[in-house]
Formats: sequence, C-alpha cells, structure tokens
Amino acid sequence: MPGTRLANKVAIITGATGGIGEATARRFLQEGAGVMLVGRSAEKLAATAERLADFSATATFVADVTDEEAAAAAVAATIDRFGGVDILIANAGTEGRTAPIERQTVANFEECLRTNVIGVWLWMKHCVAPMQQRGGGSMIALSSIAGVVGPREMAPYNASKHAVNGLVKTAANELATTGIRVNAIGPGPIDNRMIRSLEEQILPDDPDGIRVMVMAGIAMNRYGTNEEVANLALFLASDESSYCTGGIHMIDGGLTAA
Repeated sequence: MPGTRLANKVAIITGATGGIGEATARRFLQEGAGVMLVGRSAEKLAATAERLADFSATATFVADVTDEEAAAAAVAATIDRFGGVDILIANAGTEGRTAPIERQTVANFEECLRTNVIGVWLWMKHCVAPMQQRGGGSMIALSSIAGVVGPREMAPYNASKHAVNGLVKTAANELATTGIRVNAIGPGPIDNRMIRSLEEQILPDDPDGIRVMVMAGIAMNRYGTNEEVANLALFLASDESSYCTGGIHMIDGGLTAA
C-alpha cells in the first residue's frame, strides 16, 4: 500500500538516472512525494520516467548540475509543476579516474570537483529561498566513505567528498534557524554502476577479485544496495529526522567502523 511519510512534499533528485537516484525516486514516490527527476541525458531521463510510470507525481528536467542557469531553471520548473520544494537530493556525481597522485590530471581533478562539489553547492544555493517559503526543508548530499577515509589512487574523488562533508556542515549551521536541515549520506560500496567502474579501473584483468578483497574489509561481508541507500534518504527527507542536521550518515556495512 502507498505510504504517507512524504505526503504533500516535493523533492528534486539530481543524478536521477543513476542507481541510487532512481531507487530514491521510487521510494519517495511510494511515500507520497512529488518528484522532479534531473539528469544530463534526455534519453536516460525518459527511460527512468518510464520505469516509474506507475506513479503520476513525476516530472523531468534535463540539466548539467554544474550549470547554474540550469539549476535555477530546474528549481523554477519544480515550483511551477508542484508548487514548491521541500527536499533536495544532491546525488549527481562522478567517480573520476583512478591513478596515483603523481599521474592524476588537472582535467580529472577539475571534473570531480566541479561535479561533486560545485554541483552540490549550486543546487543547495537555489533551493534555500523556496524551502524558506515552505517553512523549512531537507537537503541531502550524497557523499561517500571517501569523505572520511582516503582510499589509494582516488585523490580527486576523495578530495571532492571531503569537501562535500564540509559544505554540508557549513550549510547546516547557516540554515538551522530557518527550518532547513542539511545532511550527507556516506555510502560504502554499493552494488551499482559506479562500484563496477572502480573495480574495472583498479584491476581490469580481475575486477571480481577486487570485489572479494573489498568485501573482506566490510564487517557485514557484502555490498549494499541502491534501495538501502534510498531508505536512509527517506528517513533524512522525512519529518522523522527533525533533529538531524549537519550529520554525515554512513551506510557502509561497518567498513569505516574497523
């Protein structure tokens, strides 16, 4: 049966065509939210919307998250379609290319920082006023275990996710008295496209071998799922988390607890 945990709330989800983005959209729709799906590819957005066709409260907007004009236009379109904005899931991100620090490129560093940091800040920036008009809201940035530890050969990605955590803490402090809560989710290895990309980059000849090694370091001895991340996002988006702000909420099977 449909739930009501997000009844009458409106969410914007960037990176909606990815595994976590789509799973979060589905979970939010199941709980009564209206959802604006944002992605760079019109084709992928259409396919995602088709898979969510059982729900009527969806809309799509094609935007590169690093484009400020597009961010502002997407927020405006959300207000026009649904009447306001209550929730931001700043999910769009890139894993970049793996390499030792001395072999990293400026282009790779810049791409990671623009997408993963500026692409989060811009959408926060343009959601502040609409959320204040609704009396508050919830902003959730997708960070990573790489925001609290430093896996080798991932300097650009690690730096970007540490920056996201700092951004979240600053925004939480600035916006707390306005009723806007700001949190980060820090996934560990999640069984989706991004982790497969990293496995293939780290050990092209035996990506499954990397998976075995990674799982050996996870207390629960498995990868997480997109749906498990979506469930955490639901809690942080809902009024159930009314006293949660400025937190980095890990979902990593115990990997960073070791």
